[in-house]
Amino acid sequence: MRKSKLAVALAVSLAFVAASCGDDSSDTADTAAPDTTAAAVDTTEATETTAAATETTAAAGEIDYQWTPNADALAGAEGQVNIVAWAGYAEDGSTDPAYDWVTPFEEITSCQVNVKNGATSDEMVQLMQSGEYDGVSASGDATQRLMSGGEVVEIDPAEFSSYADVFEGLKLQPWNSQDGTPFGIPHGRGANLLVYNTEAFADAAPDSWSVMFEPGSPADGAVSVYDSPIYIADAALYLMATQPDLGITDPYALDQTQFDAAIALLEQQAALTSQYWALYTDQQASLENGDVLAGTTWQVIVNLAQANGAKIDAVKPVEGATGWSDTWMLSSKAANPNCMKLWMDWIASPWANSQVAVWFGEAPSNAKSCELDGMAEHCDTFHATDDAYWEDVWYWTTATEECLDGRTDATCVGYTEWVNAWNTLRT
Repeated sequence: MRKSKLAVALAVSLAFVAASCGDDSSDTADTAAPDTTAAAVDTTEATETTAAATETTAAAGEIDYQWTPNADALAGAEGQVNIVAWAGYAEDGSTDPAYDWVTPFEEITSCQVNVKNGATSDEMVQLMQSGEYDGVSASGDATQRLMSGGEVVEIDPAEFSSYADVFEGLKLQPWNSQDGTPFGIPHGRGANLLVYNTEAFADAAPDSWSVMFEPGSPADGAVSVYDSPIYIADAALYLMATQPDLGITDPYALDQTQFDAAIALLEQQAALTSQYWALYTDQQASLENGDVLAGTTWQVIVNLAQANGAKIDAVKPVEGATGWSDTWMLSSKAANPNCMKLWMDWIASPWANSQVAVWFGEAPSNAKSCELDGMAEHCDTFHATDDAYWEDVWYWTTATEECLDGRTDATCVGYTEWVNAWNTLRT
């Protein structure tokens, strides 16, 4: 799978000239953004740069990025942007030379990209609350907290040329809008998958989350669990399918009885578990070493581990899955708002969006990405246009005391209690 994805990426990437790459400028930003005095590009120069960025030429090594930067944002570009992102969302070629969508952005906009990877949504919220970052790639269990806390601001779609081509089903959702106003640009989506060791499960490949929660499978004692309170929803999802008498209809809307049942299941799971992971590289290493025989995973981890020889495969189980629909959001305290707006628009544009979708292993958010050479197979594999596939994928969402399933005769357990229960479970 990894080799086929690399071929797709190369077909999409065309031949990016190595001489144009320059120095690696995608650094991890662990401190507050420094003050910048870079002179703004005047409107004439910005217009010329925009035209150059979108013009298709026959010259060898040039790419039609299919992106029209906003002239006003380009004119006011501050020279850098400091972002919080999931690992793999801002690749500059240092991990794999075939994957680099940071360098062309920097060359087009003169905005140096400084990246701080967040391991969990909780960490991302904390980083954004520090006021040191211009924006974030937030999942649904972070976006609602960021919006309600005033950490991010609404956007005007007219300022973003890529917004019109985003799949309609990803726009104006509860996790990326308020009262019909968008608070960011959808990045992509994917399901949290079940990864398994193909040698351990040589007799029959698993197709159920039961190997994660019930004793008696080849993975007993070697299960890998995502270390985050949001994982409580995975237990609730399994209960929704296996214990219908509990009445769970939304894994993020749990009354006290339903919540207690999910915690009890997680306590049972602890005896089967050898690893709780937050850093994706930790699970990747365990899969490659054969220390983990089953686990909840992301496709990017599977891709990287398979490339290094791990004998694994992954599947969306019959019960469905939790998942993510991520959104790029602009900080209310952004020191570099123009560069952040440009980045948000760029990452959702056809070429850049196809690059990150292939690298990370997810469905792109831009419909035109699927029209690029070599992308049709990827979009089919990740069900980019298959609405039915997503019907049993429950995107990460922040639990609230007001039940998200529409119940008015019950009080649900809010996310703070999810955090407390998870911390207790893990101690």
